[in-house]
Amino acid sequence: EDEMKSAYIDYSMSVIVSRALPDVRDGLKPVHRRVLFGMNEMGVRSSSSYKKSARIVGDVMGKYHPHGDSSVYDTMVRMAQEWSLRYILVDGQGNFGSVDGDSPAAMRYTEARMQKISEDLLSDIDKETVDFQLNFDDTIMEPTVLPTRVPALLINGASGIAVGMATNMPPHNLSEVIDGIIQYIDNNEITIDELIQYVKAPDFPTGGTIYGYDGVKEAFHTGKGRVVMRGKAVIENVNDRECIIVSEIPYLVNKADMIRKTAELINDGKIEGISTIRDESDRKGMRIVYVLKRDAIPNIVLNKLYKFTPLQSSFSVNNVALVDGRPQLLNLKDLIQNYVEHRHEVVTRRTEYELKEAEKRSHILQGYIIALDNIDDVIDLIKKSKSPEEARNGLIAKYKLSEIQAKAILEMRLQKLTGLERDKILKENEELNKLIKSLKNILSDKEKRMEIIKGELIEVKDRYGDNNFGKSCLMAIRLVEVGVPFIEVNLGGWDNHQNIFPTLRDNKLPMLDRGMSALVEDLEQRGLLEDTATVSYTHLRAHETPE
Repeated sequence: EDEMKSAYIDYSMSVIVSRALPDVRDGLKPVHRRVLFGMNEMGVRSSSSYKKSARIVGDVMGKYHPHGDSSVYDTMVRMAQEWSLRYILVDGQGNFGSVDGDSPAAMRYTEARMQKISEDLLSDIDKETVDFQLNFDDTIMEPTVLPTRVPALLINGASGIAVGMATNMPPHNLSEVIDGIIQYIDNNEITIDELIQYVKAPDFPTGGTIYGYDGVKEAFHTGKGRVVMRGKAVIENVNDRECIIVSEIPYLVNKADMIRKTAELINDGKIEGISTIRDESDRKGMRIVYVLKRDAIPNIVLNKLYKFTPLQSSFSVNNVALVDGRPQLLNLKDLIQNYVEHRHEVVTRRTEYELKEAEKRSHILQGYIIALDNIDDVIDLIKKSKSPEEARNGLIAKYKLSEIQAKAILEMRLQKLTGLERDKILKENEELNKLIKSLKNILSDKEKRMEIIKGELIEVKDRYGDNNFGKSCLMAIRLVEVGVPFIEVNLGGWDNHQNIFPTLRDNKLPMLDRGMSALVEDLEQRGLLEDTATVSYTHLRAHETPE
């Protein structure tokens, strides 16, 4: 029994630490980290040509990840799917699956290379910025974490099932996340409520809208919450028939399964008013058309689609990640704090490395300058020496040089003796002295290091940031009681101003098609709005939904 208990604990800890949970610093599980590091070592970067996926998988499996090839390939495939990651990390060429759940082609057919953003995950890895460890057979070194300039865990999220725990973290918009991180750097005492002004809500790669904000706020505050998502739907008239057009679906919903389930519900009579369903999606984008019967009321049908089909789904947030090798539940501020601490360590170690290399080079240049100042004597000493060792020892003794300087002088080319080369050496040494002084100032001043982190984050934002939020906004305006049970009004999208029809649970208002502002004005005049101060109807993004 004790043996079984011990073995199971060892197994569970292995799964938790080395397989299923991401590291809070770089947001990656070991297999993701190994794939990206392996591609970087192979030189399969964004500017290079595509390489066969089988070649990449074999290299990663043989050097770093001694498990089945399917686990490595599946990982690489997911990192190339636009509907799986908000910011894809692998540039795939060939069939990498689809949002309908189609399988990718075998790895012997597909090709891949790194995305540009992935290179920023590995930026400065060659400057002793992170710790390395031996691989599974103690022959090659691999990084324990990546020095990422990109807050990968926040922008792409993560999911995984370990033993006794799981993680499910939603993606966010990179521009918002970086704005939030910069605010944290400027003020470490910032509250989560203040951070939410910058990082407003998850930003899912498949679009859609977030319905209600309570779950989002709870997730930001506690690390756990339930985010309700709805597909983006508009009502259009197509060939004299009213249709519901869906152009975005909730995150992680299989489009083909959703259509199949909807068809089954129509056949069973649970959803009425739909005559046919057409999937008109193509490479330009998603388009699912629900053609309505002539007597159907579009909003009632749409509400039934939300109620009975995955067109409305929920995302259960559970922000569990490894902090110093231990799984922890983290709120928004914790995630940002851990990322900033990691970046601070990376910048410090990078600066120390650059200082060490600059001092090494400066040391050699100083030896060159001594030799050039005494060039005739140096050449005479070398000519009279019987061996390189004697010449080296003579230079060390006569000019008080170090062994490294003496060796560099002996290896110096004759062209260095020209006047032009001498000026170059003097100029390089002068610039190195300035660099050394600057690097020492950075190491002695934490504020300067934080400014460097901010500057690099702004560069990342300028390079990869976008504002491609869903343009539609679904709002629930809470109304006061008017002699009937609690009422809720559902309002359609901003790009559908002429088709806003409030559907009330137990009370009927006349249909309005004059747009959002007219509807709010009408409700206000009737005394039905509880608080008009929370209602905004200009330039509201998908996830800025009032409570």
